Amino acid sequence: MSRRVSDAGVRSFPVPLRRGTALSADGPRPSGVAPDAAEASLLTFLGLEPLEDAVYRLLVDRPDSEPAALADESTGCAEDVARALDVLVERGLASARPAGDAVLHYRASSPVLALGPLLEFRRAALRRVESLVTTLAERHRSAQAHASGAPVEVLSGAAAIRRRLLLMQDQATIEVCTMMPLREVHAVITVEDNHDEIEDVLMRRGVALRSVIERDWLERPEMAATAAAYAAQGQHISVVDELPIKLIIVDRRMALLPLAPERDDVDPVALAVHGTGLLTALSSLFEAHFERGWRLLPSGVDPGAGDTGGTGLDAVDRQIVSLLYVGLTDAAIARQLGMGHRTVQRRLQSLMVEVGAATRFQLGWHAACSGWLDETDAQSTPNRGESSAG
Repeated sequence: MSRRVSDAGVRSFPVPLRRGTALSADGPRPSGVAPDAAEASLLTFLGLEPLEDAVYRLLVDRPDSEPAALADESTGCAEDVARALDVLVERGLASARPAGDAVLHYRASSPVLALGPLLEFRRAALRRVESLVTTLAERHRSAQAHASGAPVEVLSGAAAIRRRLLLMQDQATIEVCTMMPLREVHAVITVEDNHDEIEDVLMRRGVALRSVIERDWLERPEMAATAAAYAAQGQHISVVDELPIKLIIVDRRMALLPLAPERDDVDPVALAVHGTGLLTALSSLFEAHFERGWRLLPSGVDPGAGDTGGTGLDAVDRQIVSLLYVGLTDAAIARQLGMGHRTVQRRLQSLMVEVGAATRFQLGWHAACSGWLDETDAQSTPNRGESSAG
């Protein structure tokens, strides 16, 4: 967050009090009495000038006053007070009405209604500044660790790990590689939140996203739908039976992984690994699982859309074959597509008869080779010579 905080109706920087101004939280102090520094001109932090602060405080206690009545040693002459009153009226902090003597009399607006929005604006600005300071501190820590040549950093606590995770991805320029075992508890950040906060931006910047997920992800309809949506957006997702650990690697220069995965839900601790032999080993671990897995293919069709055209395969059948391709059971396919178990079995049997396949392995292989799954993407072909579709 680097944009400048501004507000057309609020001055951004408080101005020091003029000599002679003596104010307390309740109004002007008697001359010669030193004000408490913590109370003097507090309203200047909301954008008021010191004179406007002083006049407004007086007006709160003296409704329907004319400028001359508010002029004293703390506010200056009546002309200065009149100018300050005009500013207060313009900003909604006071109202003016002519009296019988044709002289304008002023009344302070409710402090809650008039100053409340300014106070909330300052609170929001401070929260943004606090977030910026936290981000800068994390960037400083990361840069210092990298400059020192330390191969590994230990990050304790979900907040620290989350900040480093988002920072690493935000600084990516080439690719982000992720291994994601299925976990019931997300102590740091959920897959959906990470996508919303950073991954969508990375794809628009042209950063490649490659992931390896466990097949159990696809046993759950909502997770399967999420994975398919990410694949449709351009992420490369490989599906394997099991993963040893959660891992993210950015540009092959830094990796992040849990120190003790079994403690992630109570006391998460992570290791940030810099460009060393250990990072090379972690990159090799990712590549081995990515190549061994089966590519998740977005169906890209509506179940009610009918025939897909070039493949000659019904849209629903194409979805069924796509899910069979990555190893889902008939029951899991039925749950995800919202149809009966027997309906899925009947459609699969019909497809096997149509192509002359004796087993589901043969049906899956025929689907991949015949372009049923994605006839425009050569990378959709399995990376190994055996299938888990059966």
